[in-house]
This record gives sequence, structure tokens and C-alpha cells, in this order.
Amino acid sequence: MNQILRYKRITFSDFGFSKVLVFSCVFLLCSGVSNAQVKFSTDATEIKIGEQITYQIEVETDSTDLVVFPEGSTFSPLELIESYKIDTTKNSDRFNLIKKYGLTQFDSGAFTIPAQKIIINEKVLFTDSLNVRVNPVVLDTINQGLYDIKPIMSVEKSASNWWKTIVFILLALAVVAALLYWFVWRKKPLSEEEKIALLPPYDRAKLALQQLDEHRYLEEDAYKEYYSELTMAIRRYLDEKVYDRALESTTDELISRLRLLKDGNQIDLSLETIKNLESIFKRADLVKFAKSAPDKELAKLDRNTIDKEIDQVKAVLPEPNEEEKLLNEQYKEAQERKKKRRKIVISVFVVLGLLTATFIGFGMKYGFNYVKDTLFGNNSLELLEGNWVRSDYGFPPITITTPEVLKRIQLDSSKNGNAEVDYTTFNFGSLGNNLNITLNTANLKNQKPGDSINLIAVAEKSIQDLENKGVANIFVKNEKFVTPNNAEGLKTFGSANFPIGNSDSLVEGEYILLHFTAENVIQQIIIAWQKDDEYAAKMVERIVNSVELKPDAE
Repeated sequence: MNQILRYKRITFSDFGFSKVLVFSCVFLLCSGVSNAQVKFSTDATEIKIGEQITYQIEVETDSTDLVVFPEGSTFSPLELIESYKIDTTKNSDRFNLIKKYGLTQFDSGAFTIPAQKIIINEKVLFTDSLNVRVNPVVLDTINQGLYDIKPIMSVEKSASNWWKTIVFILLALAVVAALLYWFVWRKKPLSEEEKIALLPPYDRAKLALQQLDEHRYLEEDAYKEYYSELTMAIRRYLDEKVYDRALESTTDELISRLRLLKDGNQIDLSLETIKNLESIFKRADLVKFAKSAPDKELAKLDRNTIDKEIDQVKAVLPEPNEEEKLLNEQYKEAQERKKKRRKIVISVFVVLGLLTATFIGFGMKYGFNYVKDTLFGNNSLELLEGNWVRSDYGFPPITITTPEVLKRIQLDSSKNGNAEVDYTTFNFGSLGNNLNITLNTANLKNQKPGDSINLIAVAEKSIQDLENKGVANIFVKNEKFVTPNNAEGLKTFGSANFPIGNSDSLVEGEYILLHFTAENVIQQIIIAWQKDDEYAAKMVERIVNSVELKPDAE
């Protein structure tokens, strides 16, 4: 179907002078779009429920014109599925702008697409309205057999994305473990200093003399550095094997201690060894503190003397007994345990630091209560973030979205003393829990046609029923309630104290009662939740906003 908006050719002879003057003014104002041409079309005017109509608007205009196409819900009662990008083609010195829309309707019947407004510069143009027929899907009841209604079956929840969270956590733990292993627990290659420190004292002393030979102290007349390293080699050896204060002792103090050890038969050092050490130590003191410069050959001789005296000291040292060996092994084990404890402490602090930083980061972004409840679990939060269910309940059906499927409860009206009413009840949770939802549909058997139902009286009766169930301190407010599909009802809400199970304990909470009526039917939704439960409050808001009624359902 194609339709076109065109301008009719008008001459000045058709009007009087005053009309010609007015027309001239209008012509001047509209001259910016007078050459524009608008067409609209659809690929069908009759579809089945859910099929798509492609609605097209084509504007032929100059390149300098500003064209605004309709957007949003301007095609109501048809629903806009998609608004396609504008397709531009050039025709000589003009442009064709083509805008397409995908429309559909999920109810059968005759519908009218209203006239659509197109703005070109400051000029407003309209398309014609368009009638569309939406046909229902015809069921083949002759060739297709009819079957009994299937019984109620429990449905498992669809799989959630919990595994993604687990994978993320495992990856984060793997990264942390890898970093800890690499920087803390990995057996790192020993540095040169560490390798030297692990050598026995005798080997370290000999290595120190070898390193002294590799330096060019004597060639550079650096006698101070030469004698400092020379005497330090023997002093370290004596400090570890003979006298544990050899490094901090003066020359006189060290020589006196060595003589005392010899006289006490604690170490069998020869007098020649002690004299040689005393001579070299005093010469080193003169070099270091008096800036004396001995002969190079004497310096080399002192180096060889120290080398021999290290051997002499080793030769007279007593062999360690079993007790000393045991103490040495215990010392090594204690050092290993100390290193291991240090690594454990570092690992614990790193993990705690990362956990704390992660908690603070997520807490600042999402809120600390939310992060805490996510980590340690919160029933209301799990319901809020779970897979919600949207379904119809009762007849006429009430469409509602809930965190769990409402379960049907069979009630015997005769036991309630009211055989004139048929009840259909669906429920989730119970009073006093973090969330309780009850949906009731009451069919009044003896209701006369035309008799009105007072919803305020129905709400008062519902409040009395709550009191009979042990609910106390009920605060009541009433206001008009309109569903998203414009069904009107009564909203009763407020605060109350709800009983917890069969105990006498009460918990502070809030409630909402929604009542609707149609002919001889009363529809009721009761929602109760614990006070100060922010997640339950968000669930209630979502539930209330999802309520829709279908009074015309067959």
C-alpha cells in the first residue's frame, strides 16, 4: 500500500486581494520546505498475531533541509519492535531519505496506526492514518486431537551464572598463589654473597685471601684497603672458631685473649703464631691509622703469613663432639623453621591485605552491606538476584512477577463457613518471614448482576483476617492503585507486627494489600515483609509494578 502527500497548485486568481496578501506571507514562511515531498507505505495491512509490519516513510528534500522522523510510541496501539537507520539515496540534486520501522501487535482485532508527524525545518507534515487487521491464529480442532490438561509439575530453575563467579574466584586465587610462590616460596638462586655465607669459616677465610689477590691494591698503593681486608679475613675466622669478640676487639685485646686461651689449654696455638699475628695486626694499625706505607714485598709476605696462620689455627682446633654437632643441627633446623614461619606470615598478610582491599573496593562501589551479604549469604538478596518468574494465576488471570513460583493451596470453603464463595489461593512464604506473597481470587456465587462491591469494606475484612492470624499494631492507609495496563483497584498499606511461626514473638514489618473487582469476582494480593530489609523492599516494588489484570480473558 502506497500513499503520497502532495501540494495542490493554487493561483492568485482564486483569492481576493487580502487573501493573496496572507497567502504571500505564508508562502514566504514555508518556502524552505515547499519542494519537499513525503510518502509512506507498508508491506502489509493484514497480519497474524505477532507478525511484523514494515512501515516506511520516504522524504524527498534538499541537502540543506533538517528532517525529523517520528520516534517512540507514536505508532500505538501497535508496538515498535525496531527503528531502522535512515537510508539515504541521491536523485539528481535532491536526496531521498527512507526511514523504516518494524511494528507488531499481540492482540487480534482491527487497529489504526495514527497519522505520523514529520518535521522538515520548521514545517510540520503528517501522513495519513492506516488501518491494520490482526488475525488470530486459527486452531485446527478437527484434525488435531484434544487432550486432558496435564497435572501440575515441579519445574527446576534454569541454570544461573554461578559457575562464572566460581571461575573468576579460582582464577584470582591462582594468580595470588602464583605470585606468592614466585616471590616468597620459590627457592631462589643464591647470590654470590649468599653462596659465600654458606661456606665453612675456613673456606671463607681462604676465599677472602684469593679475592684479595684479585684486587690491584698493591699496584695502586692502596695499602689501607689491602691490610683492612687481609686482617679482616683472619679476624672473621678467629671470631667464629676461637674468640667470639675478635671482630670488635683491639689488637692488644685480641692478642691478650689468644695468650689466655693458650695458657688455659683451651687452644694449642704456638707462640710463633701469636707473635706473627701480633706483628701483622700492629703493622695494619699503623697503615690504617698512621698512614704508614710498608714495602710491597713485606705486604705480600704478610699475606702469605696470614694464609699459613689460618692453616695453623685450623690444625689446633679441637674436633666438635657429639653434643656440639647436635647443637649445630638444632640451630640449622631452628633457622629453617624461622624462615618457614616468616614465609607463612608474609603469605597470610598478603592474602589478608588482598581480601581487605577487595572488600573495600567492592564495598565502595556496591555498598559494604551488599558485599557482606553476598559473601556470607542473605536469603532476601538471593531471592532478589535469582531467576524471577512471570506467570498468570487464577481466573480472571492476574499476571505477576515473583522471585519464586506461587504454589496453589487447596481451600475448602465449607470449612470456612462460607460455601457461597469459591476461593483460589496461591502462596509463597509465610507471615513473619522476610517475604510473604498470597494471591486470592474469590468467586461470589450469589452476587447479583449490577451489584457493586465495596473494596474498602473488603480491605477492612482483610485487615481483620490479619488480626485473627496474630498480626498486631496494624497501621492502615488506603489509596487508589492503577496497574500498568490501566486496571484500577484499591491499595491498602502500612506497618504491623507479624508473628514468627507458632511462637509468641513478633517482628516489625510492612504490608501491601491490592484489591480488584470484576463482576462477581474479588481479586486480592497480600504482600508482607520484614521492616528495614532493603532487599525485600526492592522485591516488593518490583512485584507491585509487575501486576497486570486480564479481565477479558476467555
